[in-house]
Amino acid sequence: MLFVSFSCIFISSCSVNSTVQREVQQSDKDVLASKYSVIFIIHGDGDYLYHDTSGNEYEADEEALASAKRVGQQNSSAEVFIFHQRPRRHFLFFFPLRDGEFYYYRNGQLIANESYWRDQEQSRLNPEAELYHRFRVYNEHQKENIFLYYGHEIPEFNGTGYDASYPDRTFTVHDLASGLKNFTNDSTKFDLMILSTCFNGTPYTISTLGSFARYIIASPDNLHLSYFDFQLLERLNLSLHDEDISAFAKRFASHAFDRLTKDIQTAVSISVYDVDRVQNYLHLVQNVYNQTLSTLKGKTHASMGKIERCDCADLPAYVLPTMSDGVDIFYQPASFGRSKHKQNHSGWECWRNSG
Repeated sequence: MLFVSFSCIFISSCSVNSTVQREVQQSDKDVLASKYSVIFIIHGDGDYLYHDTSGNEYEADEEALASAKRVGQQNSSAEVFIFHQRPRRHFLFFFPLRDGEFYYYRNGQLIANESYWRDQEQSRLNPEAELYHRFRVYNEHQKENIFLYYGHEIPEFNGTGYDASYPDRTFTVHDLASGLKNFTNDSTKFDLMILSTCFNGTPYTISTLGSFARYIIASPDNLHLSYFDFQLLERLNLSLHDEDISAFAKRFASHAFDRLTKDIQTAVSISVYDVDRVQNYLHLVQNVYNQTLSTLKGKTHASMGKIERCDCADLPAYVLPTMSDGVDIFYQPASFGRSKHKQNHSGWECWRNSG
């Protein structure tokens, strides 16, 4: 909700500021109770409109935001940071409004809700990292840390136009990795990273982001509406009570897979990557994959029409004895089309020339 006095029109852009700001001083109870930390980055500055079978319109990022809020509200032992990257807007056509919305929940209570500028820093995630460090609970107890990115496929090269509001601004896997450095330090990693995006289960993406996580969940194929169900995140004191992050990652992927396969008939693939165990395979295929990316970077837009994605197992250079090490794949073939006879997937996605 926006409240503006006309006198301020001549002074500033009258942007929305903090709407909720409760006392954030740490208490002993907060320190002891917060056993989990969850960070949501929800990209909404693009086309996320879809229709259900009845013709009703929805914005997929808004649906993801509502689910993330439930995670914040339902966790009595967690702190939850939600960053919603929204389209750029203006008041009276001239005065820009802040285009990021931040929510911070601690132990089920909304502690802070404020808007922020997304384009005021050089790094893509600097504003989010600053808010994260301002509100997070620091304690000596080890917490389970989960990072989730929701949005379109994160490009491995180019990345221009990822934000509809900033067509000249780029966003790539490398940019995400640079931003993640501001959330972690040299001695810590996220226990689990969840990429609710299309086509990011690739050797390059997992290798680049693996520096920041012990386990990564991603789809090596098209992910319907970039949709992963967040329900298992809502009660971490129950679903992660044994602190076995590997088992939890597989349960999360299995639950998301079941929800997707119940509703759609296109191919569904979700992979869980044990970052330590996949390192050997990533090292062996690194050069050939990087050479492919270098070739793609030099192609024109017209020639890219002959390039398509495929299961890495369809390319001999990637079929190695260690290909399946550290990868758990949940896969269902499409019910129609040329891929309906493909019954298995390696869990890795690659590029090939269809010509």
